[in-house]
Amino acid sequence: MTDGQREEQTGRFLADIGGTNVRFAIHEKGGTASHYESFHSADYADLASAIADYLNRISMKRAPKLAAFAVASAVDGDTVELTNHPWTFSIEETRKSFGFERLDVINDFTAIALSVPELEAGDLSKIGGGKAVADTPIAVIGPGTGLGVSGLMPMADGEWMALSTEGGHVTMAASSDAEADALRGLRARFGHVSAERVVSGPGLLNLYEAIGGASGKGLAPASPDELTRRALDGSDPDCLAVLRMFCEMLGTVAGDLALSLGAQGGIYVAGGIVPQFTDFFEASGFRRRFEEKGRFSDYLAEIPTFVIRHPEPAFVGLASLLDHASD
Repeated sequence: MTDGQREEQTGRFLADIGGTNVRFAIHEKGGTASHYESFHSADYADLASAIADYLNRISMKRAPKLAAFAVASAVDGDTVELTNHPWTFSIEETRKSFGFERLDVINDFTAIALSVPELEAGDLSKIGGGKAVADTPIAVIGPGTGLGVSGLMPMADGEWMALSTEGGHVTMAASSDAEADALRGLRARFGHVSAERVVSGPGLLNLYEAIGGASGKGLAPASPDELTRRALDGSDPDCLAVLRMFCEMLGTVAGDLALSLGAQGGIYVAGGIVPQFTDFFEASGFRRRFEEKGRFSDYLAEIPTFVIRHPEPAFVGLASLLDHASD
């Protein structure tokens, strides 16, 4: 039997479907992901086209029997509509179309939350102090195309229950005069200013327009990546101010999340943005702002915060989901 035939019979099909990229892999139970591919979602008319192209590229004539998708969206029925991308798909039609015997679809940050118990020390960078308390809630937050939020709740049987939330859309509160000015301008533009409007890739550009672009000193960055580069290389003071505010606002939201969940097991920061500049993030005001909660500052000082540096935590979480489903 060839490797390809083995994968068709025993492998599991994994997909991480975001607002910008869609990633696929084949995973053997007890092993690691292989045949990893990443595509720009905008290059395909729909999810089915992207899946078909992936299977063709890896010369797999038939998809595996088991599949799990992580999607950047709420999942509350058969129809899935991505929050920051126009793709829409039916879970059952997709299952039938590709011959999956089982297809689990969960929120992308629910998948990342499921990965946390499986991660190793080398997959994490600790930011600040604190020590996790065993068997207490864990929170996960991460800016990317949007702002993902989830959590893990300890169960009596020693397992974890992952939360599916839309916590990225909570109202963003100002913790400084500069933030108040920025949010005032963004409210005039958007009405409601959620945390995702500022603590995300597009949020970086929104903040630049609100506090940096107003200075008119230079050309606005064309993308979040360009803004981050100009901030880190010191070539643009406005971009640097934006990135600092971004980190501090993330600290505010993460602290609120820790209080809301009683997340004494730790806060884990994921997503496609922060892992690109962990050193800057560690030196930023993130941790200070995380702890700045008045009478509960001492409580938060005891909660550890980490950046997840594993390249594909959603795949780790999806594999764990399928492992437990088949136990």
